[in-house]
Amino acid sequence: MEPLYIKINARNLEVTERLKEYLEKKLRKMPRYLPDLMEAEVELSRQSTKNAKDSHRVEITLRGARALIRAEERSADIFAAVDAVIDKLSRRIERYKGKLYEKGRGRAQEEILPEVPEEAPKIVRVKTFPVSPMSEEEAIEQMELLGHDFFIFLNPEDGQINVIYRRKDGNYGLIKPEIA
Repeated sequence: MEPLYIKINARNLEVTERLKEYLEKKLRKMPRYLPDLMEAEVELSRQSTKNAKDSHRVEITLRGARALIRAEERSADIFAAVDAVIDKLSRRIERYKGKLYEKGRGRAQEEILPEVPEEAPKIVRVKTFPVSPMSEEEAIEQMELLGHDFFIFLNPEDGQINVIYRRKDGNYGLIKPEIA
């Protein structure tokens, strides 16, 4: 098993040696729960917010051979935010592994618990629409006109389908798909 590659990015925040060691210690345990884990990308930031308890933000994205798992948490203390996001990632990994177990070996849980199983969410509608070439600015304008939180468009710069979306902080994000 290859060692886990950890990438740490920070904005408006100094990454002290103590914080770096703390993060690495927590993240080095993750491959125990998700053996094919290859990379952990950490985004740390400090923001001036109305509510001081949300001033530190930690976002971690784990990349494995078959899974991409992401979690984000906010707290007044950066170490508390790290602990909270690690807990959230652990729960998501357990849920992911549970789904893999159910797919691969049958529904062993139903044999143990004679309760009525919950239905898994399913696709209930398929929608198609023409995708027009437009700039990122035009896509934002179109998204705003429609009152949506995201918009799919053909980016003429790279000839690829892109998604523009509104972020919680009021800014925009751009998703550029990449074949893995």
